[in-house]
Amino acid sequence: MPQTTVLLADDEETLRTNLAQVLEEEGFNVVACKDGAEALRALKAQPVDAIITDLRMPGVPGMELLDHAAKLAPNAVVIVVTAFGEVETAVEAMKKGARDYICKPLIFDEVIFRLKRLLTCEEVERQNRVLRAQIRQTQAACAMVGDSPVMRSIREMISRIAHTMSNVLICGESGTGKEVLARILHNEGVTQDKPFVPVNCGGLTDTLIESEFFGHRRGTFTGAEADRLGYFEAAHGGTLFLDEIGNLPVSSQATLLRAIEEKAVTRVGETHARPVNIRIVAATNRDLERAIEHGGFREDLYYRLNVIRITVPPLRERPEDIPPLIEHFVAKYRADMKCGCPGFDEDALELMCRHHWRGNIRELENVVERAVIFAGERPVTAGDLSIAPRGDGHAAGHVLDLRSATRDFERRHILKVLARVEQNKVACAEALGIGLSSLYRKLEELEIGKSATESQLA
Repeated sequence: MPQTTVLLADDEETLRTNLAQVLEEEGFNVVACKDGAEALRALKAQPVDAIITDLRMPGVPGMELLDHAAKLAPNAVVIVVTAFGEVETAVEAMKKGARDYICKPLIFDEVIFRLKRLLTCEEVERQNRVLRAQIRQTQAACAMVGDSPVMRSIREMISRIAHTMSNVLICGESGTGKEVLARILHNEGVTQDKPFVPVNCGGLTDTLIESEFFGHRRGTFTGAEADRLGYFEAAHGGTLFLDEIGNLPVSSQATLLRAIEEKAVTRVGETHARPVNIRIVAATNRDLERAIEHGGFREDLYYRLNVIRITVPPLRERPEDIPPLIEHFVAKYRADMKCGCPGFDEDALELMCRHHWRGNIRELENVVERAVIFAGERPVTAGDLSIAPRGDGHAAGHVLDLRSATRDFERRHILKVLARVEQNKVACAEALGIGLSSLYRKLEELEIGKSATESQLA
């Protein structure tokens, strides 16, 4: 591992020399400077991992050195040294970016302990940032695979709204990746370093919903043995994801609406409200408009949640996304299983593109995982698939009339060619022997890649 470099700045020669010796004995590379001006030159000349600086020095004082350090070494941990009784000055230094302060006279063992603790915390934070970035990439790779018009629209929508705290309603069938999209929305914008709190509204009992959402005080009811933080407070500054919001009991919807409107919650057993700042992302596979007509969902709550709406179409309505999704999941399970499966052969790919996919992406991933297991080192064939052949890509049974059969053949043939040329429209048109404009007319006529994303600003 590379040696950790510590910049030590203090105008007291004895203290500086002795502390530098102790730090070097602990394995640190020390750059010792007799004043702030020399420390500033050292900062400009080389990278450092930590800074220990006196606040009172001739030339460039410690406070000014902190301002330069914030620009020249933003990731370095900083400990300031101050005289006894100057705690207020040290607090000001903390506001400028210092991570800790120590009062003179210094105890070297304490300095070493605090420095090592801060460096360990900084390393943990760095690793967490890397892991969060990897998680964001993995989630985005899964949910945002595909170049159909609808997926492009969804990607554009998320990039536009990620840096706001506006509420979002995500609609779509089960298995279309609504929660994954919610996590991508959370991780792409202002909430990325804040909590993401998922709640399954269908799993909440009517009698405890208020306690679950808002928390409670100890002893408020039987079983409340300690103070409890509710979902709203737990998500403060971040995202509260309300999955299957359409299953929330009508009797509890008014309570939820009030908290959203007031941006504050009152724990069960308390009388004072606690402010909360959250973005609510709700998801549903129900038709909420129809539920409103039948009295199953409050219209006022619907409008509070439906500030921005993203509709995720079922996989059968965007079949051109099936080949890239298959490729993505093959790569995933090939790595997990450490096998050499190269992918799907033409017959298997055609069968996958024609399947109805009632379970959407969730079902497709399940089928790919099983197929890769059985294929091992060879390509996946139709015999490896756990789906039955269908007569067409939209419904069970075979097409009988000539016009529909011709349309169905054209659709499936274009999808097969698109898959073979990796969705390259120019190459597809050349392979089909038609002009690019004719191909686009065919894509529109055959409803390949019809967009279903919409926004509604309230």
